[in-house]
Amino acid sequence: MDADFLIVGGGIAGISAAARLSEMGSVIVLEGEDALAHHASGRSAALYEPRYGAPAVVALSMASEAHFRSLPGVLSPRGLLLVAKAEAREAYEQDLAAMEFDRISVEEARAIVPILNPDTVALAGYAAHAEDVDTDLLLQGFAREAKGRGARILTRARVTAITKQGTGWRVDSAAGSFTARMIVNAAGAWVDEVAKLAGVRPLGFAPFRRSMARIPAPGGQDISRWPMIFGPGEDWYAKPDAGALIVSPAEEDLMEPHDAWADDMVLAEGLARYEEMVTEPVTRLISSWAGLRTFAPDRVLVIGPDAREPGFFWLAGQGGYGFQTCPAASRLAADLIGGRTPEIGNDLVAALSAARFG
Repeated sequence: MDADFLIVGGGIAGISAAARLSEMGSVIVLEGEDALAHHASGRSAALYEPRYGAPAVVALSMASEAHFRSLPGVLSPRGLLLVAKAEAREAYEQDLAAMEFDRISVEEARAIVPILNPDTVALAGYAAHAEDVDTDLLLQGFAREAKGRGARILTRARVTAITKQGTGWRVDSAAGSFTARMIVNAAGAWVDEVAKLAGVRPLGFAPFRRSMARIPAPGGQDISRWPMIFGPGEDWYAKPDAGALIVSPAEEDLMEPHDAWADDMVLAEGLARYEEMVTEPVTRLISSWAGLRTFAPDRVLVIGPDAREPGFFWLAGQGGYGFQTCPAASRLAADLIGGRTPEIGNDLVAALSAARFG
């Protein structure tokens, strides 16, 4: 065998798993693009908001906090500001409770973000517990750890065929053919496609596009200390980024797996929702892009061996939670593969298991 573990996918899921599994055996990572984290991982909003998502996702995010705290510079203060019109009170109240915002006045909100429009913003909430994630620092840290233990991380290595061979697998790719005892499927939007190549039943993952626009700092202000700003029900958001502001319509449009790009009309609609809530118009775009957030049918990550093929391990369905869950998700994957008792509880292991799909 060329490796004990062959990981398909070089995003944050695959690279964090490579770091963990390199403690237990030889690892090869195959990434189809020219660089790691080219797709969803490289287009993340880069926020650690552990109360965001379904209960199992929240538990996994919470379990990741200790790892983040152990790495100087990975987290930095940001905060999260929720703003809504009066007619959006129901969605506002739901967000307020689910993500543990403190209810604040519009005047307090405008003291934090001066461009909020007092004629349209009627409701506000603030959460200090949201933090920026230095995604590159985190990704490269895991990559160094894996390489330091001998892992091979190959780019331009798109997988073209997977064949079961005795007790292992043969994987053909643009970078050559490799044999391994176990396949870890961390291929993001392509996880069901990888499963089909391996003769494994797909689980029904759905990739949804999310678009982003980068605009100049509104009014030329120093926005470095502004929080991330959410619309109710996450119907748009904005976040400071290196002196500019990124604004997203927060859409979820079902797509086939591909290298996504922003839809101009969807982007315009999202920017209009943002502009309704502020006093500074959007005069130009610096750039725009999109990513695919891939979910299992129940919108919870899938971490565990396939129910029918134990040599095929799923590490999939990260959706928008890949970075904030990766420390605990990769540790769980290594615990399950290594036959160790997982650090997280049995109920959470079952909620994340591939076996829940039968």
